[in-house]
Formats: sequence, C-alpha cells, structure tokens
Amino acid sequence: MTPRTTPPTITRLRAEQVLPGEVLGEPRPRLSWMLDGGDPHFRQDRFEVELTARSGVELYRGHGSENVLVAWPFRPLSSRESARVRVRCGSSDGEWTPWSPSCVIEAGLLDPADWSAQFVSPRTLAGMEDGAPHVFTEFEVAQAPVAATLYMSAHGIYEPWLNGVRVGQDVFAPGWTTYQKRVRYQAYDVTGVVAAGRNTLGALLGNGWYRGQLVWKGNRRSYGKRLALLAQLELRFADGTTRTISSDGSWRASATGILFDDFYDGQTQDLRISLQPDPANAEGVDVIKADLSRLVARRGPAVRPTERIPARSLKRSPSGRLLVDFGQNVAGWVELTVAGLTEGAEVVVRHAEVLEGGELARRPLRSAQATCTYILAGEHAQTLRPTFTYSGFRYIDILGLDEAQLVEVSAVVLGTDLERTGWLTTSDADLNRLHDNAVWSARGNFLDVPTDCPQRDERLGWTGDIQLFSPTANFLFDTSGFLAGWLEDLAAEQLPDGSVPFIIPDVLREGTAAAAGWGDAAVVVPSELHRAFADEGVLARQYSSMRAWVDKVTSLADEDHVWDARDQFGDWLDPTAPPDAPMKAQADQAVVATACYARSARLLAQAAHTLGEVRDARRYSALADDIARGFQARFVTADGRVLSDCQTVYALALCGDLISDEAVRAAAGDRLAELVVEADYTVATGLQGTAVILDALVMAGRVDVAYRMLRETQMPSWLYAVGMGATTIWERWDSMLPDGSVNPGEMTSFNHYANGAVVDWMHRRIGGIAPTSPGYRTFEVRPLVTRDLDFARARHRCPHGDIAVEWSREGQVVDLSVRVPHGTSATVWVPGSREPVRAETGTHRWRGVLHPAGAAPTV
Repeated sequence: MTPRTTPPTITRLRAEQVLPGEVLGEPRPRLSWMLDGGDPHFRQDRFEVELTARSGVELYRGHGSENVLVAWPFRPLSSRESARVRVRCGSSDGEWTPWSPSCVIEAGLLDPADWSAQFVSPRTLAGMEDGAPHVFTEFEVAQAPVAATLYMSAHGIYEPWLNGVRVGQDVFAPGWTTYQKRVRYQAYDVTGVVAAGRNTLGALLGNGWYRGQLVWKGNRRSYGKRLALLAQLELRFADGTTRTISSDGSWRASATGILFDDFYDGQTQDLRISLQPDPANAEGVDVIKADLSRLVARRGPAVRPTERIPARSLKRSPSGRLLVDFGQNVAGWVELTVAGLTEGAEVVVRHAEVLEGGELARRPLRSAQATCTYILAGEHAQTLRPTFTYSGFRYIDILGLDEAQLVEVSAVVLGTDLERTGWLTTSDADLNRLHDNAVWSARGNFLDVPTDCPQRDERLGWTGDIQLFSPTANFLFDTSGFLAGWLEDLAAEQLPDGSVPFIIPDVLREGTAAAAGWGDAAVVVPSELHRAFADEGVLARQYSSMRAWVDKVTSLADEDHVWDARDQFGDWLDPTAPPDAPMKAQADQAVVATACYARSARLLAQAAHTLGEVRDARRYSALADDIARGFQARFVTADGRVLSDCQTVYALALCGDLISDEAVRAAAGDRLAELVVEADYTVATGLQGTAVILDALVMAGRVDVAYRMLRETQMPSWLYAVGMGATTIWERWDSMLPDGSVNPGEMTSFNHYANGAVVDWMHRRIGGIAPTSPGYRTFEVRPLVTRDLDFARARHRCPHGDIAVEWSREGQVVDLSVRVPHGTSATVWVPGSREPVRAETGTHRWRGVLHPAGAAPTV
C-alpha cells in the first residue's frame, strides 16, 4: 500500500496588493496565494474559495492551476463591507490542502456619495509662514462603540490624532499623487480609542508636496494655497445604531509648536508649545469646495518608519561642531534625546550625505537647507524628531549642545514599506556591497513615489530612472502596488498628444516635450510589472497610455521609422560629458532615441497580444520590425560599426536586436568588447547604456569582459564608489573624486539608484534567476560561472513562492542547487552541459564542470 503523502500548506493569501485588513478600492479584489512544503509532486488543478460575509457563507469551486491574481468569484463588495476569505487547493489524485488561514478583506468608500465629510481649512492659522495647525473637533458619545473606522485625507500631509493618541503608523499621508485628478485617502481602525464621554479627533497639517517647496527655491504652492483636512469617523454601537463624525464648518483649528515645515528646508519646532489642540485658543475653519470623486484608496503600502540605526561614531569636526556618523546613507529622520538644557535653548541639526574636509558637504544640497531646529522646554529629557520633513543623510552635525547633554541619537529610516523579495550574496565582498548599495538606494528613493534622490532640492519621480531600474526593483521588492499606483498618475498626467512628462507627478509642466528613455516609462514599467508579477490588470489599465506614447513617437519619426531626436537627455550622465552638461554624451541622440522607440514598440506588441488586442499586436510588432530595419539602414555599417562608435550605441543595438545580419551583429559585438578593453574595462556609458552593457557583452560571447568590467575598481566603474566607501549608488561615477572632494558639478547626488540597474544583470547572470513567463510561472536558471567567483547564492520570492539558487566552485567542479516552488517549473543549465534540464517543484542538486581554462559557457 502506497503511503499517503502530505499536501502543501497555503500561505500568504492576499487580496490585490495590500496586506490583510487594509482598505481596498476594488469591489472585486483579485486573490493570490502560495503553496509551501509538503509533497513536491502535488499539482493544483482545482481550488475552493470560501467567503464569510454579513450575508452568510458562500463557497466557490474553481478549476485550474492559477493562484496569482485570481478573479474575484463572488458578488462585488459594497462600500465599508468587511469579509473573510480562505482557500484550499486540490489535485487530480483527490488530495486537498488544508484550508488556509482566513484573510480579512475590507472595502473602502467606493463611491463619492459615501462621503459626508468636507475639506476644511483654518481661516488664518494655515498661511504660508504659519507652521502646522491642528484641525480638530470634539464630540461626545454615551457609550464606547464596538467598531470605529476613521477615513482621512488632506490637501497637504497629515498626522491623525484621537484622544491624544497618534493614529496608525503612516507618514506623510495621504501621499503624493496628481492631486488635480487623484487624491488618496486612508482608513484606520480606531476601535478601542473612542471612549464613552468626551472625545477629541483631529490631525496636524503640514505642507508636504501640496504646498511646500518643489524643484527650485521659492517654488511653493504647486497645487494650492490652502491646507485642508478631510475626516470621517464612522461609529457602530452594540445596539446596532451608527453615528458619523464628519469634518465640516463646525470644526476648529489651533496653532502648534511646529513653526515651520518643508521637505527641502526642514522643520522648526518649539517644544514649549503642544502639538495637541488648544480649544481655548482655537479659530474656526472654512469649508473648501473639492471634487470628492478624486478620492482613491492606495494600491501599495504606505510610507512608514522601517528601521532604526544607532550612531556609529560621535566626534568634533575641525570647526568644533558635534558630528555624528550613522555609517549608512539613508532617507528619514534623526531622533535625539537630550537633557540638561535650559528652557528656550535651541538645538540645530543639519544633514548631509558625505563629508568634505571633515565637515558636512552641504553644497550638493543646492538650495535645500535640510535643517531641523528645536526650541527646548526645559532641562528634563526631551526627544527631538521632526514630523513633516525628511532628509537624505549619513552624517549630521548638531549645534547647541555638548556630548554630555546628548543622551541618545539614531537615524529613523523612512520609505514606502515594501516587502523585501530578493537577495544575492557572492564570494566577492565588493560585489555584495554594490548589491547592498542598490537596495539602500531603492529604500531611500521609494518614498511614496520613485524619486531620483532624497536629499537636495529635487526628490522627483523622474521617469527615466525608474524605467531603467524597474527590473532590479521588482526582484528586490514587491513593488506591484507601489509602481502600479504611480503608473496611474503617469496616465493621468499624460498629455492628449501622448507626450509623457519628464517627472510624475508633474510639477515641471514643460508642455508637450517627449524625451526618449524617459517617456518610455509609460511602456517599460507596466511591462516589467507584468513580467515580474503576472499582473494583466496593470497592462489593461495602462494600455491606452502605452499606446499613446508609442503613437506619439511614431508621429515624430521619419519615414524610415528613425526618431531623429535632438536636444534630449540622451545617454544622460556619460562619464565623458562635462560636469555641467550631462546630456553631452558620446552616443548619438538619434541612435539612443530610435533604440528606445523600437523597444517600446516591441513591448507594446507583447502587451497587446497578452490582452487579446490582435490587430494592435500585429501592427506594433510590424512597427518594431520596421524600426529595427530603419535603425540598421541609417546607423549601422556593413562592417558592424554603429554611428558614434561608443559603448552605449553597440549595447543598445545588440540588446534591442536591432541588427538582423548575423555577421554584422557579430562584428558589432566584437567592436563593443574592443571598446571596453581599450577603456581598461571602465564604464563609458550614461544611464541608457549602463543598464544593458553587460548583457550586450554576454550576447557578444564575451562573458570574460563583462565580469572584468563589473569588477573593475578604477574610476569610472561600479566598484570605484564602493572603494570610496559608498553605501548607496551615486548619481555620477565620480560624485566624489579620488582625493575625497565632491564633484564640482552642480548636480551631484550620493543616492541615485539608476546606475544600480546593473544589479538586475547580477540577479540573472550571477544568481542565474530569470523569468521566462509572467510571474515566474516558468523560469530559467543559468548562472554564468567563471573563475571570477567561488560561489553565489540568490533567492527571490516570486508570486508562487521562494526560488533559490546556490552554486559553488572548487577548481573545475561546480555544485549547483535549485529550489523550485509549487506551481512553477525551471529550465536549468548545469555548468558544462550543452543542453538544459527541466526541474519541477522541489530542491534539486547537480554537479557540473567549468569550461576549460575558466572559459565562459555558450549563451
């Protein structure tokens, strides 16, 4: 008798892209789950979903192997509806998994008519120079409610309070969106905080992105002149009755101890003045007319504190300032505990990413002051921390106290609270540091929107940076909701002619400009989200935006389908460009633009095929072929030379499959390798070329050159910054010069993730993990094992579960281990083998051999 096997268990049951219990803006949320452990031969071919709602219990029986973003099988949820779902899966041999733990699903306010609240603004206390007011109301209830939900939004940013208790952990809510069209709201369970008797509900209001400085000095009020709060507290009592407390003209506002707040410049706070409302000295509010149909629930996680880092060192700078090093460049707050200072004493905290001459290097901040000032309430111990600002920093200096008065100091890391999903470790400590630097740059710049940098007077959602970095980001983190939400703002900001603004949300408002490599984010980012997370929904929502961008570029292209673009960003930040002219790259701008155009047309054709848009799939596939022919005819010679003859143009041509003739393509690959060797393996690419050059070298059959280039340490190279002590990815290859001085260019950041796009290559080529169908339903394991490394370990939590690859080399012998999660299969290239093997669920081990003399395998 065959012993009965143990079926897997179901884990991580989710609705859409939020954690259980968080409010959804979808009446038909898609469901996802993972299968873990148990019999590796278990194959899901059916499933059951049980819904428990106020109307009772319903059961849905489905067929198939899908477990990622499965369509909602029940009636649509109504506003405010709470329900629980659980899932179990069955196989063809009759085995069933145990039921999963229940997942709580909460529908938000799905219709504008659900809102009774109005936006309210202080009459005089919220002027441009008035600091942060507390807008509040007082109310009484005879008994504590059995359920209480607070819905809140703002023009500006808010911090909610109820009965003196800080509500939730969200920071800078409601976040940055295209406020003219989309304003997020949040929901908080405050059951247990509302008490019988008198209650006080309100929120502090800060300037944030809505009214604070953006882009350049003095540019404030990008979205409006008045701060305003929207609050709706819904109470349900034991006897079944309900009551709603809504912001309206009866609310009031009082001044607080936050005297000034701005993201770029910092915050000033007088700790002698409470942050809580003062009813005795409050003023009335005005009701602000607003279109409540703009209100949307957020798709991804909120901005929250994610880590606390203690100070690594404390010393005096050459000028005598108290200098703190946290050992890691981060985005967030500094929190200090001080004692022994007199009432009215001032403590000033200034931030910077690097030191120059032993002092804070503040010039790279440009006009941003990045300074927090605190006026103390007395000699007792006090904790100092801002509320409505953040900085990018590794170092701070402190004025106004000495070492004995500083009880404790730490850095509080802020960012969108994304789940980590990808890891890579190798035998090379410098490569590990490079990988960590990319992780930290993502953490510092994924702060409600994907920004370029977190420290200077910028911090904007540049489209070019994220379209390059999105494959890396999607491996490292679950960005599915975060980037999907940002893309909705991209579509909202897109101009009627299809042009995509340089930044999203758009505060530059440059008109109809279209930039190659930047506007392509409209196509690349949703395509990468679909590739990583199998989310057809994001393709469907963004499809008209994707098509509009490609059609816009088509209108700009010549008859031979070449986009002869000029005065563009081009191959931005080529290391050969002058410090004050980063667009003056070696790569011809028309070559770069046409390569980007071809890629977007190809990706759009693939999206159309996925969505069943058959005519569009044929049309844009043919267009992509036409662009490739035009590219080769205009830019490529018969002997494989590409116009402007630099690393970037060859990399784009090879990776974009823009040279059809095999002999010409081989010659182009040889020329690329020759250029890299001539440059002593240093990087001579800007952003567009940097993201693809190592893949191009692999395609040219020169894995040896790719590894040598990756591990080069002289400037410009990825490891030059590591050797200089970088803990994040730099904007420029030489943001800091070898003598320790800061690059003289005006635009110099030490936390820019774009050049960290190389980490995607590391995941695929060193770790060996790459999807071959959306969501890693099938994936390839093909690590490029050479003598450059002794081992590598990679892990990625894909939508189906954890993929893990580990290889180690001893001499010519290579041991390879691969873990394949349930619901997937892998094509594995064992080192030394000429054909791959197929691996199903489970952990598999092989022994292979390195090619003679450490030569790279054929790829």
